[in-house]
Amino acid sequence: MIKKSILIVALPILIIGCKKNGNKGIVKSDSLEMITADNGKADSTISYNTDINGKKSIKTDYVYKATDGTLVKVVFDYKAKTVSIRSNNKTFILNKVESKGNETTYEKMDMKAKVTKDSLILDQGSNIIELAKTKI
Repeated sequence: MIKKSILIVALPILIIGCKKNGNKGIVKSDSLEMITADNGKADSTISYNTDINGKKSIKTDYVYKATDGTLVKVVFDYKAKTVSIRSNNKTFILNKVESKGNETTYEKMDMKAKVTKDSLILDQGSNIIELAKTKI
């Protein structure tokens, strides 16, 4: 009988004592690092994802469509200042050369890519390919 009384008294104390307060050692940060153009202003070629809680993150991968219907995967690495362009099982990685805020240029050897908000133009000498961003 005494054991049951101790258990009945101790159980509510344990439940109240285990109240969930969260981990106070975690620092929340709602700030998102803004990527700027070479002129110091916001780069309009950058897009952002917003989750259901309203938190923003930088969108890095896109699918572009060429005028002939070919789909091209494009991934931007803003920290490394590169863009990788994948089509027909070939990947080309170009380095950022210049950013004007509304247009960013990437180059490597004879290949050049000019990126605006909704388009990407690849220039490979005499071969120019125009790509438009898809909604995929």
